Amino acid sequence: MHRFTVTVTREIEADTAEEAALLMYQELSKGSVPDRYAVTDETSVTMEVKLDREKADEFASIDHTADPGNW
Repeated sequence: MHRFTVTVTREIEADTAEEAALLMYQELSKGSVPDRYAVTDETSVTMEVKLDREKADEFASIDHTADPGNW
């Protein structure tokens, strides 16, 4: 299995870094789930990924931990 770092980037105006992080948390907890991500693999190659909302929702509704390939 490979290892990836997934990053969500949003520009947020704030007075401090902590406030910006809190505002991001607030936005994620109340708003819609982001569909654009930066994904970096273990070789430090980064690519932008835009998810198809319908396919992403279908994937999220399935319990992938039950897949023996994940054990």
